[in-house]
Amino acid sequence: MKRTYQPNKRKRAKKFGFFARKETDILNKRRRKGRKVLSK
Repeated sequence: MKRTYQPNKRKRAKKFGFFARKETDILNKRRRKGRKVLSK
């Protein structure tokens, strides 16, 4: 049986990366709060 987690950098970035987060309100909220690091 294959393991369930088959890492794929591009797929992950598309789902959780900076540009994916840019589309939502998350980054702006974090900017307003004055976060040093906005996303991983």
